[in-house]
Amino acid sequence: MIRRLLERALRARLTTHPAVALIGPRQCGKTTLARSLGGRYFDLEQDGDRIRLDLSWSRLAAGRELVVLDEAQSWPEVFPRLRGTIDRDRARTGRFLLLGSVSPALMTTVAESLAGRLSLVELSPFLLPELGQKALDALWLCGGFPDGGCLGPSSFPRWQLDFLDLLAQRDLPAWGLPARPALTRRLMGMTAALHGQGWNASQVGQSLGISYMTVNRYLEYLEGAFLVRRLPPLQANLRKRLVRTPKLYWRDSGVLHALLGVDSRDRLLAQPWVGASWEGFVIGQILDCLGQTGVRLEPCYFRTSDGHEVDLVVELCGRRWAIEVKLSASPSPEDLRRLDRTADAFQADVRVLVSRTAEAVEEDGSISCGLPWLLRRLRLESAPRPTRT
Repeated sequence: MIRRLLERALRARLTTHPAVALIGPRQCGKTTLARSLGGRYFDLEQDGDRIRLDLSWSRLAAGRELVVLDEAQSWPEVFPRLRGTIDRDRARTGRFLLLGSVSPALMTTVAESLAGRLSLVELSPFLLPELGQKALDALWLCGGFPDGGCLGPSSFPRWQLDFLDLLAQRDLPAWGLPARPALTRRLMGMTAALHGQGWNASQVGQSLGISYMTVNRYLEYLEGAFLVRRLPPLQANLRKRLVRTPKLYWRDSGVLHALLGVDSRDRLLAQPWVGASWEGFVIGQILDCLGQTGVRLEPCYFRTSDGHEVDLVVELCGRRWAIEVKLSASPSPEDLRRLDRTADAFQADVRVLVSRTAEAVEEDGSISCGLPWLLRRLRLESAPRPTRT
């Protein structure tokens, strides 16, 4: 079994909270990770497991064994029972592990029943540090879903297309999305074409024949299913006029490529949007790697109305990082100077140009490096500092 970055943070949360919710997209490895922790496992999408859980609830609640409830959102009746059991002994920790494929923003039962009783951790598909540096190209092309091709490309892109069909036809309607599956798939295709661009709900709505308000509401379901993310602009009081529109990214590069009809590395590199694909992949790897180690982030991007841009801005350990992504094996000194000039506008402490280079050069707070080197550096930066006695 491949060791997941999140495992340490998940175990730590179980020592401090009575219940933990492990959330993330379907098929990203939540069940495998949860079962590696031991305990009693119940799949709440299965009627038989619901009956088993119901009949053994009193014994499980009184016992010391971890209870794992998979796809908990499919059986909302369990949440009030969890609340009552937890409240009878709030001091006990590590009692319940809930697995879910939809974000709590779409699970009103969680917000209403388990507020203050539950810690949330999010598992992403496989990340580069989990698979190793040699997997970089396969991970970019196929994405990180375990069955989607990153461990062996034979299933790509058929697996991704079947995955999206299942979401559009079954899961998203079950979670409350009122759109017909055909409209949902059209929305998925249009958002894929806008990957890495500013989000314009009115433009998408006109193409789909629905209002911009409806488009935004539907997009929230794609976000809640961990398919897309909106990266907000940096809010700063500067003399320059700033772009205020969020940028849209598909979170898994393999799903993006399947939607856009790419099935090989050669075809990917021939696309006019390949730079946007690499940009979204790098941003996703950075944010998910930091998130798996328990770092709380409020990421954003910076862009002025005259086109000066930094792809990702994050605050990490009291320092502001400006990260620019470039699809090149040999970035030029001018690329780094351009990043420095733009980063000066919002007083970034660290400026990083991440590319396909095999070398890392660091001087006076400016860094030119490849993605594997940057992910290692960010994990070191975010690691807890030992306290001096």
